[in-house]
Amino acid sequence: MLIHQLPVDRAFSTLRSTPAGLSAAEASARQLEFGPNRIEQFARVSLPRLFAAQFTHFFAALLWVAAVLAFVAEMQMPGQGMATLAAAIVGVIVVNGVFAFWQEYRAEETMAALQRLLPHQVRVQREGVVVAIPSEGVMPGDVILLSAGDAVPADCRLLEAFGVRVNNATVTGEARAVTRDATVGTSDDLLGSRNVLLAGTSLTTGEARALVFATGMHTVFGGIARLTQTTLDVPSPLQKEISTLSRLIGILAIGMGLAVFVLGAFIGLPVRVRLVFSIGIIVANVPEGLLPTVTLAMAMAARRMARRRTLVRHLPSVETLGSATVICTDKTGTLTQNRMDVQALYVPEGFVPLNEISHAGFATTHRRFFECAAHCHDLKRTNHDAEAGWIGDPMELALVQFAAAAGSREAFERVDEIPFDPERKRLVTVHRNGSDIVVFAKGAPEELLPRARWIACDGREESLTADRSAAFTQAATGMADRGLRVLAFGYRVLPTSYALANADEELVLTALVGLEDPPRAEVPWAVRRCRDAGIKVIMVTGDHPHTALAIAREIGLVQGAAPRILTGDALARMSDTEIQLALDEQEIVCARVTADQKLRVVRALQRKRHIVAVTGDGVNDAPALRAADVGIAMGISGTDVAREASDVILLDDNFASIVNGIEEGRAVFDNIRKFLTYILTSNVPELVPYLAFAFAGVPLALTIVQVLAVDLGTDMIPALGLGAEPPDPAVMQRPPRRRTDRLVSAGLLVRAYLFLGTWQAIAAMAAFFFVLSTAGWTWPQPLDINSAVYREATTACLTAIVLMQVVNVHLCRSRTASFLSLPLFNNRLVTVGIIVELVIILLIDYTAAGHLLFGTAPIQWTVWLLVLLFAVGMLLLEEARKAVVRSQSMPSPATLVSIVPPARLH
Repeated sequence: MLIHQLPVDRAFSTLRSTPAGLSAAEASARQLEFGPNRIEQFARVSLPRLFAAQFTHFFAALLWVAAVLAFVAEMQMPGQGMATLAAAIVGVIVVNGVFAFWQEYRAEETMAALQRLLPHQVRVQREGVVVAIPSEGVMPGDVILLSAGDAVPADCRLLEAFGVRVNNATVTGEARAVTRDATVGTSDDLLGSRNVLLAGTSLTTGEARALVFATGMHTVFGGIARLTQTTLDVPSPLQKEISTLSRLIGILAIGMGLAVFVLGAFIGLPVRVRLVFSIGIIVANVPEGLLPTVTLAMAMAARRMARRRTLVRHLPSVETLGSATVICTDKTGTLTQNRMDVQALYVPEGFVPLNEISHAGFATTHRRFFECAAHCHDLKRTNHDAEAGWIGDPMELALVQFAAAAGSREAFERVDEIPFDPERKRLVTVHRNGSDIVVFAKGAPEELLPRARWIACDGREESLTADRSAAFTQAATGMADRGLRVLAFGYRVLPTSYALANADEELVLTALVGLEDPPRAEVPWAVRRCRDAGIKVIMVTGDHPHTALAIAREIGLVQGAAPRILTGDALARMSDTEIQLALDEQEIVCARVTADQKLRVVRALQRKRHIVAVTGDGVNDAPALRAADVGIAMGISGTDVAREASDVILLDDNFASIVNGIEEGRAVFDNIRKFLTYILTSNVPELVPYLAFAFAGVPLALTIVQVLAVDLGTDMIPALGLGAEPPDPAVMQRPPRRRTDRLVSAGLLVRAYLFLGTWQAIAAMAAFFFVLSTAGWTWPQPLDINSAVYREATTACLTAIVLMQVVNVHLCRSRTASFLSLPLFNNRLVTVGIIVELVIILLIDYTAAGHLLFGTAPIQWTVWLLVLLFAVGMLLLEEARKAVVRSQSMPSPATLVSIVPPARLH
């Protein structure tokens, strides 16, 4: 038999304990056997391994290969600048690796500051003496003492319970406090047993004495934590894309290098020359600035998200959140405020607007109701000077605050009570007020109405007729249908001599109150934005279906008449295929679900090719958080297990912050494409001089060191500026990107290489030949590479690439929007990047240090004018291309009506 099904004496016998508790010696022996009472930490990656991982992924390996090849080329033909290139590439790897490591380390340090697991001190009976010990020292067989506000340190079976109600939300997801007592259980379900308290939950009211039967990882809490730790992490879509891109670049670079090496043999180039230039082409095709730019783009987005109360633990999660197609959201604390509020008040005269309760006349007429709300409770004070000093059931706290808002301040002396009981479904308290003895009662309407003979109507006590009773019943049913928790209130003035057992007979009925955990004010707006963005939102909660559906309707998550309600019981009976088919419905609410059922829902959505974001705060949410494409934990109300399993933490527990994160994440993907276009474009004018040299005998128009000046000098800050572009205002009015959408698409490559890149290459080579022809050189005359004319020509080629990139950075800010429609100075980093770019090229062109480092010489103003004409030409051609694209993709008026929310059409 299970421990909760045993009589008390047999429970003690089974655990080899006594009502006086364990002896100190036995407790020490059990600690050696069972280990400390704590949840094992997730298998974290050690700092050295985390650091090493930043230098060993595929793209970093590609850069290492490029650096080695550059070094080999320098050994074969010294003086070509290959050693400088090799050193620069190694520097990029180191800087990027250290930065990425620092970002993850900082997130983990912030995470460590949120650690709040089990209570630090627990009152335990040891050999009949009550002592306070660290929670890690609690052992099976210990007898512990708990009171309102205490967290439960281990799974335990109640021995004595006085008005105990417990919040199981962290384990079961159920928001309402549930009653627990010492009655022997009959069900096999441990989670629902009335005489069991679970580790990680907390007492909202009452006092208890309990026998511990499971600790640490052997608790229900620990079992869910173990399930979480055995759930494998899912690589983010961006990680997969970067991996694919790395392989694509590697294959392209090596393929071109081999092609040059082989074709060079047909034109009689020496092996050493072919080897050096093949390596040069391979290195030139590897965008050294890509890795730091991607990392910094995500880091800047993460920083912007942090300002919006969202902590990113793993940088790739920024973009994953932007790719989300489904959000499985918890209810309590995420969609709602995680507190109870009075939402409806019904008195004999009818429903009352809540803004009228503070009126002096109403408060006076219904004085007895407010007195009952203020005094009939089991709350305890921790601070006698403040209302916030109450601790206990959130529902009772809401009622006390409701009464205080109406001006109820009179203090009654409490002399007796009949505690709340799940069978009686009511709480009765007896108070002395001067010479009067007054009974206050509150509870389920179906329990209080039969005990009432009178009603308090307009300050008078009148008979409770059948019609009035029916009106109360109808009002209670209506509030319950709205998902409210309904309580009835009554009172009675007792004679001096009274029998407590009969104190709640012949009551005067005063009011009905409907309470709920109210939605956060920002949530309806956030849900609408998700709908506009094509993101499906599914509520997955441990709460009752009525409550869940009521909140879903209130926030606009459910708008149709017949949404699909999937309960835990229904999910348990369904196969994986049936769950997948059920998730095709447009509006879905999952209620009364357990940890493994939530995990099944997430995996079913992933099998349907969705990118799934999951929110949660309890231990029961952790497995789903870990399995999701992006797990989002609560920073305030969340448990450590949930936060450990997550990729993102909401520091304000607000669903609206998720939507802000999605907006930032979508911008990251768009921005990576922008700076990829920008970076890849400059590869063409860097590559063409080497191809022209190898196959046409044209003097080399650009040296290796000058290539380095573009890739790691002038291009870097503008590329970072593109990575920091603000989100497109319409980014949340389009559907999520498809799984088939690649980071580097055919269209991007055509635009970068064949359109913008080709035009830049023509401009660069034109500037090179312009300088040479002005000096009187004609092809195929030999050219001294140490001459001033040659240095001036390579300087013109380099300057042309830089100036064309100045224009290109503005062209890359949008794939379709006109250059003229974009604000010129709203991206400070782009503006700074252009200034830095121009300053660098001027220093290279016109200073002695620049000439020495980069092998350059001053160029004439006519070269600048020539390049400017090519830049204007590229601008006009790109504007024409964008105009054609816009005309082909312009939606019809009917389509606009279907995709734009009605509020935005006016």
